[in-house]
Amino acid sequence: MDKKQFFLGMIFASLIGGVVALGGYQLIKEEQPASIIQSSNQPVRFSNYAFDSSAMVVPEGLNFVYAAKAVTPGVVHIRSTFSGTASNSGGSSPFDQYFREFFGDPNRGGQGQQRPSMGSGSGVIISEDGYIATNNHVIENATEIEVLLNDNRAYKAEIVGTDPTTDLALLKVDASGLPFIKVGNSDQIQVGEWVLAVGNPFEFRSTVTAGIISAKGRNINILRNRNNLQIESFLQTDAAVNPGNSGGALVNLRGELVGINTAIATPTGTYAGYSFAVPSNLADKVLADLKEFGVVQRALLGINIRDVNSQLAEEENLGVLEGVYVINVNPNSGADKAGIQNGDVIVAIGGEKVTKTSELQEKVALNRPGDKVEVTLIRDGKKKTVTATLQNTLGTTATVASANNMTIQGGTFTDLTDEEKEKLNLEGGAKLLKVEEGKWREAGIKEGFIVTRVDKGQILSVEDLSRALTRTNDGSGLLIEGMYEDGEKAYYGIGW
Repeated sequence: MDKKQFFLGMIFASLIGGVVALGGYQLIKEEQPASIIQSSNQPVRFSNYAFDSSAMVVPEGLNFVYAAKAVTPGVVHIRSTFSGTASNSGGSSPFDQYFREFFGDPNRGGQGQQRPSMGSGSGVIISEDGYIATNNHVIENATEIEVLLNDNRAYKAEIVGTDPTTDLALLKVDASGLPFIKVGNSDQIQVGEWVLAVGNPFEFRSTVTAGIISAKGRNINILRNRNNLQIESFLQTDAAVNPGNSGGALVNLRGELVGINTAIATPTGTYAGYSFAVPSNLADKVLADLKEFGVVQRALLGINIRDVNSQLAEEENLGVLEGVYVINVNPNSGADKAGIQNGDVIVAIGGEKVTKTSELQEKVALNRPGDKVEVTLIRDGKKKTVTATLQNTLGTTATVASANNMTIQGGTFTDLTDEEKEKLNLEGGAKLLKVEEGKWREAGIKEGFIVTRVDKGQILSVEDLSRALTRTNDGSGLLIEGMYEDGEKAYYGIGW
């Protein structure tokens, strides 16, 4: 091969190589993904980028975010100050052991030291003009009450009224435009339904916990009343509740108030799986009474009752395994006048089924004296319905006056003030304000007399007096003990 042919071959090979190289480049260029070509346009993000949780898809019935946001501003922190020692500051409350275990015993280190003690709890704003619901045991015997809102505003609160029989209290702060929680219908909530508990456990403010309704109509025997008027028909939940949650909100996933968190069942004083709340329907009625009258208008059927169980059903041949058994009917009571008899089994109130005493007590307590209710019962295996007119603790249909003033047989009585109790060294009593024609004047009892005992039974309030006198209707005489405002003790016999 000469030099000319060699150079021509080289040129030809170069041309062929260039064509192949150019074609291959174009082929590779056409097949490259667009993402690689446009990589410079990709958004750059830091590793701690926070995405908007509102875009999350949450299964229906499990989204707690809405309810938590809606109700948290309406739950307040309550700080109660008590003068003197712990024994002087609500020491008789069955809840005290829980507060002592967390806040410490203010009496420790000095027997009878007179220094202020503190308590803490929660409350629920129920109206924009400053009315707040809480538990009675949170503020009982408090000398000063401070309310701290979710936005850190603080107010001094006044007590509008209390009801130890349901462990509820109504407070008022001087404010307007407050965020409040809408009251829901606790009758409609079902076992297994999700609920949130909102409060201030251990002073951790605005804490939200979740659980389900475990049971309804629970009676846990934590409330005590010497006249046996306590009402326990709690909602039971497994939402975590601890000391400081008392008085806080139990809400459904719509953000509606269905209960006031009140108690826990525990061997330690802290949460162990069971918590209890006063149902909102009962709380709403009690709080409305306290706001309007200053005292609760208790409506009574006038019967002694117990739960039906298999043993009772067999012994009494009832023919039913659930319901409320009537042990005794009080003479001249609403039940007596309606024709209810000993041995009847009540199975419904107002058309709503009742299976135990706590449910019956709650249904009746939703009414006021003078209201009429339909009572469905079983007698001798047959079902019948009667209408009963409910009465107050005096056995009448009258409204109990504000400040617990009552007129009984020509005598108008009122509860003692704290100053009077301290001055006379009394736990309580019923003071005679006005005497007109009637049994009190006939017995020679004068205005200013303070009734402390009736037939050796202690009288601490007008309600105690009314109950003691209502139980006596056989015309026999009574021994009335007490003292006048100057400290002079006196004893009277009075026909009743």
